[in-house]
Amino acid sequence: MENEIKRDYYLEQLIKRKNNGLIKIVTGIRRCGKSFLLRTLFKKHLLESGVDESHIIEMAFDLFDNIEYRNPKIFYPWAKEQLKDEEKYFFLLDEVQMLDEFVSVLNGLADKKNCDVYVTGSNAKFLSRDIATEFGGRGDEVHMYPLSFSEFMTIYKGNRYDGWNEYITYGGIPLVVLAETEEQKIALLDQLLRETYICDIVNRYKIRNIGEMEALLDVLSSAIGALTNPNKLQKTFKSVSKSKITATTITKYIEYLEDVFLIEEARRYDIKGKSYIGTPLKYYFMDMGLRNSRINFRQIEVTHSMENVIYNELRMRGFRVDVGNITIVEKGKDQKPVKKQLEVDFICNKGSKKYYIQSAYMIGTKEKLAQEIRPFLKINDSFKKIVITSDTPKPFYSEEGILIMNIYDFLLNADSLEL
Repeated sequence: MENEIKRDYYLEQLIKRKNNGLIKIVTGIRRCGKSFLLRTLFKKHLLESGVDESHIIEMAFDLFDNIEYRNPKIFYPWAKEQLKDEEKYFFLLDEVQMLDEFVSVLNGLADKKNCDVYVTGSNAKFLSRDIATEFGGRGDEVHMYPLSFSEFMTIYKGNRYDGWNEYITYGGIPLVVLAETEEQKIALLDQLLRETYICDIVNRYKIRNIGEMEALLDVLSSAIGALTNPNKLQKTFKSVSKSKITATTITKYIEYLEDVFLIEEARRYDIKGKSYIGTPLKYYFMDMGLRNSRINFRQIEVTHSMENVIYNELRMRGFRVDVGNITIVEKGKDQKPVKKQLEVDFICNKGSKKYYIQSAYMIGTKEKLAQEIRPFLKINDSFKKIVITSDTPKPFYSEEGILIMNIYDFLLNADSLEL
């Protein structure tokens, strides 16, 4: 059962925001546990802290039983009727993007002194791109991801090495994690992709050529962590399948995939020039199980999977994450200057904190380590530089002051970047 999985980090986020006068909006990919967080874990907290059950008002807009309440002229009067006294009422509203005119309705509720409003939503376009503006400065977002590796390990019954293999194969969607057999996990992932995420996009954006969009999803699934852009993707389609899909259509489809939180883009940042580089970009999947399901579990290269998991972990910890680029000039074989591009896998920022991170599956030799840290040595600032690998017994600092740590220490310790 899903209630065996604790989501303490997200629960704390909601508790901290209680009665702050803002509309708390839990966004995230469908089936990542938003409803469970709000209507089981947070409700339990409210009851345990002395809130009377009659002052907790729930509504799940995605259920057929509640379809009439998607009409604001029915829902809003019903919501007001629930307010029987001056005591505080907590509204827990699920999949709120299905409620018509939801911004006005929620602002109306939040305007009442004795209402504290919490909602979940699964669509970035409606809910996440600019929540503060959308809700006139009254939206307060908590973005939720599928299970992190440390959350996953709280219910996994084996050691962390077997747990890691399972996690990078089947991902962290709670429903899938709790399935008993591999066959069930594979069937669930396939079903979720087809009947939930793809179906959502097709219905919401009235897509006619579903095959085209699915083919794009296949290409992105095969190229996690690779630099690409719509023009490059268009050329791939043209050469491989003689497709006439345009770069504009590809851009639109990518936006749709981002809107349902299936993928996320990481932009490139010129470290020396201190500015963003337009394209190409990298795309990462919010859940490795969904990505692997899309390619029929054929290409599970640990190097790319590890990079994707590190990206997601950094995002879960609240960092803004970019891909670093450094242009250097070196002498070539003929002693003439040659321009080279070096890459730093991730630059992550949160407030005054900043880290440079390389994902290196194996650094078994001195030469390999030297290759991984080479870009770091070209960066002229004092922010911490870290290599995350799978083959280091415990964290250590190199002669150059670079922290080397293994993937398990990084993922299982929330303060690992501070070591």
